[in-house]
Amino acid sequence: VQLVESGGGLVQAGGSLRLSCSASGRIGSYTVAWFRQAPGKEREFVAASRSSGSGTFYADSVKGRFAISRTSTKNTVYLQMNNLKPEDTAVYYCAAQNVGGDISRGYGYWGQGTQVTVSS
Repeated sequence: VQLVESGGGLVQAGGSLRLSCSASGRIGSYTVAWFRQAPGKEREFVAASRSSGSGTFYADSVKGRFAISRTSTKNTVYLQMNNLKPEDTAVYYCAAQNVGGDISRGYGYWGQGTQVTVSS
């Protein structure tokens, strides 16, 4: 499985961006997530979507502003980001796993990342 992110860029605070993650292999049975890493900080979980349709999960810091979704073929995953804040500035990574368990762990497949910069 190879993952490629796109859609990052520079946006003003309060604006919106939509990130895309395209998979080369079939990831319909995988849990897919978005993580982010800001300069000088640890990588953190942002959002995830289970393959089973059992729901979506969000970090408290983005709940109500971000939305994760998958295409009907489930090979593309999106992260719609609204009401962006300067503290959302980071490199955003798409990741996939099929080991189950903790929604924020166990990801063996990662994209290269896309930069999101939110100006104040």
